[in-house]
Amino acid sequence: MNMQRIIKSTNLISDIEKIVAEIKHDKLFVLTDEHTANLCLPLLDPWIAVKDVSRVVIPANDTNKTLENLAYIWKHLTQNGATRHSLLINLGGGMVTDIGGFAAATFKRGITYINIPTTLLGAVDAAVGGKTGINFEGFKNEIGAFYPAACVLISSRFFSSLGRKDILSGFSEMLKHALINSEAEWKKLLTFDAGDIDYEWLTDAVFRSVSIKEEIVKKDPFEHNIRKALNLGHTVGHAFESFALETERPVLHGYAVAWGLISELYLSHRVCGFPKEELQKTVRFIHRNYGAFALDCDDYEHLYDIMTHDKKNANASSVNFTLLSGVGDIQINRVAGKDLIFQSLDFYRDSVGL
Repeated sequence: MNMQRIIKSTNLISDIEKIVAEIKHDKLFVLTDEHTANLCLPLLDPWIAVKDVSRVVIPANDTNKTLENLAYIWKHLTQNGATRHSLLINLGGGMVTDIGGFAAATFKRGITYINIPTTLLGAVDAAVGGKTGINFEGFKNEIGAFYPAACVLISSRFFSSLGRKDILSGFSEMLKHALINSEAEWKKLLTFDAGDIDYEWLTDAVFRSVSIKEEIVKKDPFEHNIRKALNLGHTVGHAFESFALETERPVLHGYAVAWGLISELYLSHRVCGFPKEELQKTVRFIHRNYGAFALDCDDYEHLYDIMTHDKKNANASSVNFTLLSGVGDIQINRVAGKDLIFQSLDFYRDSVGL
């Protein structure tokens, strides 16, 4: 798998012009959702005005990362003369880069694409690393492919327009990267003040976070070994996210991951000896910034059932986790029993005051 280039953009228009000029293509397509079409695409208007660019717009939000919208993108490409040599630009958050990347991976058996993430979460997570996909039958990212973008262009121009919740949604993935990397990075991120954001500090932290992820992806592009470290917080987090959708209380992905980290760091403490002080400091930071997702004991069985469907499991009867024995000390392929998982959900509820 070819590794993608990651570019820290200082001038959005000149950088996109340069990248597109370097990639041989016959036709250009830009995919956005309805939000980024209104809020972000105008930043590219000076460039689009002199290019023959076909625009594809799909509904916003992760609930629309569906087979139907994937087919809509394929149909638009077909009807507008896309070939194997066409270039797709995904401008949006993780939903757009996930579905756009999968559309590119599958159309004509694969066309070239570029990601321009417009959210903090997209920049540090979905846009980087080559994972693409859609939700299916109630399960998040159930159908997908490893198919990296030719380039990821990260511009901090988009971050300052984000609301506090969207910033925090991306920040939880950064916190995860810090936890699997080093105590020094973890301590830096715990100083983050979501009420008074220093965007220069945040932009530097984003690029450190992306570099942590990229180093892991380079070592294991298809997630056979160490790339599983990036799943920390996601087994429980995805269960929370799926359950939230089912109960018509959708939550942002990063919030679900933050709450998942509480349970999985508890499992890390019980199974791998993750230090109690580090556990408590991280849990306090998460509770202070992310609040709580309401659930009770009666929901545990269903949450467990969702976890057993997670594609990271070796089989359908056990739940596979990435855990830590310390900050930066990764333990992949750890299995926790049902009783212990239920205890971790008790710990989550106690930690967030439910």
